[in-house]
Amino acid sequence: MTRDATRLVALAQALNRSGSRVEDVFWENQLGEAIPKLLKAGQDAPLEAALDHLAQSDIGAYEVLIEQAETLSESMKIEKDGVQYDVLLIVAPIVAWTRYAIPTGPVSATAQQALLAQLHGHVLSSQARTALMPMLVSVDQMPRTFGETWQWLQRLGSQALGAETTKPTLNTEIETANMLADTRYIIGAVAVPENAPIFRWQESMGDADATRDACLAQWAEQAQPTLAALLPGCGFEALLPDAYYVSNREADRRVRPLSLRAAISWLEGAVSLEASQLRAVVAGCGESRIDEYRISFTARSSNDVYYGCVWPLYGREEELPSDEGQPDVVDEIAALLKEYGVTEVRRIPGVLPAEYCEDCGAPYFPNPLGELVHAELPEDAEAAPAKFH
Repeated sequence: MTRDATRLVALAQALNRSGSRVEDVFWENQLGEAIPKLLKAGQDAPLEAALDHLAQSDIGAYEVLIEQAETLSESMKIEKDGVQYDVLLIVAPIVAWTRYAIPTGPVSATAQQALLAQLHGHVLSSQARTALMPMLVSVDQMPRTFGETWQWLQRLGSQALGAETTKPTLNTEIETANMLADTRYIIGAVAVPENAPIFRWQESMGDADATRDACLAQWAEQAQPTLAALLPGCGFEALLPDAYYVSNREADRRVRPLSLRAAISWLEGAVSLEASQLRAVVAGCGESRIDEYRISFTARSSNDVYYGCVWPLYGREEELPSDEGQPDVVDEIAALLKEYGVTEVRRIPGVLPAEYCEDCGAPYFPNPLGELVHAELPEDAEAAPAKFH
């Protein structure tokens, strides 16, 4: 490891072993200088190397370092006209499902104004100043590194405070995948005077109309017409706008059940089978432990896999041994499938390798015999999701 990576490892281990809040603050300040310096220079390699090293050797220090990396790439302080501001990168995720293609692309000035009005009316504090990215963004277009996330924060944060800055650049090397259920994001930065509340639930603590749940309900209802115009042909659920990383993780969890529902709905039209005529096969995939479940759909009378969904495991779900975790997650998946009309659910025991097609990169899915195969529609089936017209 480089000198920078070695120093990050030592600081993370020191913070993890700290015995008091006073000492915590000392080590946090050291990391608060070291990490932004690397992110500002676009040097993610030392941070990634330190995280890789700690993931293998010291999981407590790994969790400390990744928390600091996330905090310092989604929040910063900016000074303007002698006033210090706290700036936070936020996302408002929209989990969408459709039989068509889920749109991405520019958000008109009128739609931006409407969204800003709803954010300020229902989610953000009275002192908040906000800049939105003028795009509806897919996960493939999001930052891939802490440095890229910091750059989005810095540019949007400066814009929120009235500075002219270059717009954040989207990742465009990978074309957004055509998925039946996926997440789209409204991205913004919020600036408030130092130590002032950012969100309404901080500012009006104790007010029943300003709890997180109340703010979400008001945002979802009032933003609905604007979001519906951005997502034609889609059903969708608006999640609570919040800090960048926590919102992304919540959206990843929420899209999983919707992927199953959208797949069943689409297959009913594509292969002319009702949900009750479909069979689902669920297998845990990974190396030494289950990292994700793969769910395939076949006709009840056939072993041919028509379509598949991936159900990734996150956070504490991954830490459960497969003999403890498997029944909970698979039972949850099976219950959802039955709710959506698929009554025959076959479970493949053990852990299968997470294999992908060498030609197209698509994940393989389990057939009822427990073999991982390429999902393929019958020749007479309707084609893959198309744009909504």
